Amino acid sequence: MSEQVFMLPDLGEGLTEAEVVEWLVAVGDEVTIDQNVVTVETAKATVEVPIPFAGTVSALHGEVGQVMEVGRPLISVGGATGASGGASTGATSDAGGDPRAGHDQYRTEERAGSTVPTEGGETTDEGSGAVLIGFGTGHGGGARRRRVARGAASQPAARPATEQPSEPSTTQSAPAQPTLGAPKVISPLVRRLAAEKGLDLTGITPSAPDGVIRRADVEAAAAPGAAAAAQATAPQPATSSPTAPTAPGREAAPVDDAPRLSDERTPLTGLMRMMSERLTASRSEIPDATTWVDADATELLRTKDALKAARPEAGIGVLPLVARIVVAGLHRFPALNASVEMVDGTAVAVQRHARVNLGFAAQSPRGLVVPVVHDAQDMSTAELAAALRELTGLAREGRLTPAQLTGGTFTLNNYGVFGVDGSTPIINHPEAAMLGVGRIIDRPWAVDGELAVRKVAQLGFTFDHRVCDGGTAGGFLRFVADCVENPAVLLSEL
Repeated sequence: MSEQVFMLPDLGEGLTEAEVVEWLVAVGDEVTIDQNVVTVETAKATVEVPIPFAGTVSALHGEVGQVMEVGRPLISVGGATGASGGASTGATSDAGGDPRAGHDQYRTEERAGSTVPTEGGETTDEGSGAVLIGFGTGHGGGARRRRVARGAASQPAARPATEQPSEPSTTQSAPAQPTLGAPKVISPLVRRLAAEKGLDLTGITPSAPDGVIRRADVEAAAAPGAAAAAQATAPQPATSSPTAPTAPGREAAPVDDAPRLSDERTPLTGLMRMMSERLTASRSEIPDATTWVDADATELLRTKDALKAARPEAGIGVLPLVARIVVAGLHRFPALNASVEMVDGTAVAVQRHARVNLGFAAQSPRGLVVPVVHDAQDMSTAELAAALRELTGLAREGRLTPAQLTGGTFTLNNYGVFGVDGSTPIINHPEAAMLGVGRIIDRPWAVDGELAVRKVAQLGFTFDHRVCDGGTAGGFLRFVADCVENPAVLLSEL
């Protein structure tokens, strides 16, 4: 059987390249059909790529950190046998023609049923969460997983420093049973989180039946009390050296864990590069203007509390309520749910959108991301709350798919969570507007001619002056402020 070369497949969403984050196999490893062999990072998501045939890895065609184009050689497998249904479409080593041929049909998608229930009724991740259509969803049934160091793509790699066995530490959880070989970790984000918290993955006990260590396991091991529990259950040495007493009048020097200044260079890759390009395009292409207003949010908070008491399972907080107001505002001022069509750097048309795909700023292990609630105009407030909650959780876990990060028509930015009052948001290119919400704090406020203490927030609105004038933008912002001050106004829009 001849050697086959598997090309980097088309990852969808118009993506033409990806950066190699982690090799999951090394030269000489046996791989099976649909086994994930590499983790790549695109401008929109981190994706594990499965291979469509089995055999022995003979070469890895990219180093960790290398940016590779779609359709270029990714991995070579000797003695390969292909999957049924034409899955083994990788070009052979002596094949001619365009290496992209045969890979255009593959797209990334969120895997259905990616969670399974546990005994406590909670769910746990099952699989990578994103697969390539035509390649399947398996992990290769117990195949070895190795991280290949930068500069050693064609050689079997040593275990990274963060995975080397170490002396027992009080910050580690005691494993329930001996760990054989390298720990099973699907996501590179989990490895990074463990390294940041100073945890050895070999000392963390996975909670899932498949034995894969996940983010929740790392966070549980780092939680307060976990160290004491691990120390209490860990075997104590038969003999120990007495602790040297502290000299009279002297205290032990405190451990300084504060960040230190240092020279550091961080390449802009993947999501960071995409955000950089998007923000640069926004500033260079969009003639934006910002307006703002202070709003009395006292009644909004009372409405939130009333909904919480009436329907606690719905989880309706301030953000879903503001999102509901924004959707109603865009229905009244559709000019703002738009984008400007550009040709050769020149604006040629304004495209208004019939559907409201509401983006919202969220923090993730990869930095700032903007998940998108698609078709928000068709959702109830409870449905909006559920969608926002789900996407926020995926963002924190670094598991958002490209489809969940694209297609937005308007963005909501709740920068008040950072304890700031206001900002001048940069529009999320190619959208035409963004609403920002500052923190809600007690302020003196005139109510019916009397001075009172009220819950006040600043609303900041940045808009593309090409899609509307100040009257439209001011009308939208005033509508939002009126609904914040008197949520009953929303009833006329439903």
